[in-house]
Amino acid sequence: MTVRAKEKLGFAPGNFFGEPPTFCVMGRDAVTLLLDKTRTHPRATPLNQYWALYIYVDDVDAVAAEIAARGVPFEREIETQDYGCRDFDVRDPDGHIVGIGQVLKG
Repeated sequence: MTVRAKEKLGFAPGNFFGEPPTFCVMGRDAVTLLLDKTRTHPRATPLNQYWALYIYVDDVDAVAAEIAARGVPFEREIETQDYGCRDFDVRDPDGHIVGIGQVLKG
């Protein structure tokens, strides 16, 4: 996750490890992400999957409003899903889709 993507999604500055950095720990609220960039198998484009990362939050509407206010375009607008979540998607600068959602009660 680039510095720009991290700031747009509201994550605090991370702790980087390695020279050059290949591992990072960062957080936002009660979420901690551990990001690993493998030197021997770099991927310029995503694998054949939908989400590269999915983040559960307590109030998806508030997070969507915050991220929209930061100027992040949505890959998929917020919507209620039949799998019991309300969620939306954004795309990171490397092309990976990040899902952000809330588990619905009941």
